[in-house]
Amino acid sequence: MQNSPLEVRRAFGILFIGVAISVGSASILSEAAFENKDPIYYYAIIWFGSFAITFGAVLGKFRHILASIRGRMKNSVSWPAPVKAINGLCWAAPFAAIGAFPPLYQYLILLGIGLGNASTYVFMKKFSSLANHEQIIVGAISLAAIPLAVFIDTSFVSNQTVAVIVSRIMIAAAYGAGGIYALAVKK
Repeated sequence: MQNSPLEVRRAFGILFIGVAISVGSASILSEAAFENKDPIYYYAIIWFGSFAITFGAVLGKFRHILASIRGRMKNSVSWPAPVKAINGLCWAAPFAAIGAFPPLYQYLILLGIGLGNASTYVFMKKFSSLANHEQIIVGAISLAAIPLAVFIDTSFVSNQTVAVIVSRIMIAAAYGAGGIYALAVKK
């Protein structure tokens, strides 16, 4: 059974809002752990726990929408191989570059999320005839947040953690905006 485009959009709205809540809460909690000089393993517990609690809270509804999410993602299976490769590179290359440029990781994460969502939007529209506006919203906000993060990082040189937390909050805001759009749109 194929789900309606509205059901799929709502499923992605819930997914994106879940990511926003998870990233936002984990960002705040990990900053508190940093300030308290808690052991490093607390970060893994905080990040894993934030995602587990958020998605665990909507698990009943999430099971129902999982098929919708999977169905939209399968649209890329029919794309030409070079397009799949470009889309994969847009998602993966910035994250892979973190290993080579660790001091730039907050910008590279924003770049990966921005390029990945933007390229998926463009290719989904061109090759699958789907306009997932919530995805371009996430991509555009993430890409627009890079100059803001650079500005904050260069303005608060003595406290790079400010730039890192702003980058994480911008990721949460991007996914939240995309999720709200997906849930609010009526078509």
